[in-house]
Amino acid sequence: MSEQIIRLLPRPATAAAIAPYGTLIEPGEDGTPFGPADAQLELGRGTPRLYIMRIPHRPMLVRGITRHTRVTQCLAATGGADWFACLAPPGDPDAPDATPDPAQVVCFRIGGDVALALKRGTWHAGPFFTAPEQDFLNLELSDTNETDHHTVRFDANFGLVFEIVP
Repeated sequence: MSEQIIRLLPRPATAAAIAPYGTLIEPGEDGTPFGPADAQLELGRGTPRLYIMRIPHRPMLVRGITRHTRVTQCLAATGGADWFACLAPPGDPDAPDATPDPAQVVCFRIGGDVALALKRGTWHAGPFFTAPEQDFLNLELSDTNETDHHTVRFDANFGLVFEIVP
């Protein structure tokens, strides 16, 4: 089957634009009380893991999209460079056979001075970036990649590939 290429122009990540998928964590004054601008974390279904992942550059093509149903996930670039994430609404994170609607996939340009906290079950692809490699802080559970990594292939299931056009 021939794949249809759908070009995605990244939208700027703002708190309002990210709200259906999670929270855009922006810098704030030290000592500010916890509130709605903070990540609403769900980490109680396992052992939290905070680590820095080094990712080599890869083509800006989205062939599949993933979600985690047991945990929220937080990502932030460590070097200050912008990056891209493609997202689709979480729907019911407890529905085991859920699939994302390809028509609802959007791409965001995430600033290098903010973090992205994804709601439990948010479909996501990325991070993508233009540098040869980039480091990211990642907060999830210690076994997320082994036991809570649900991927739907756009190419195999829908005959689609999304191309991020920075």
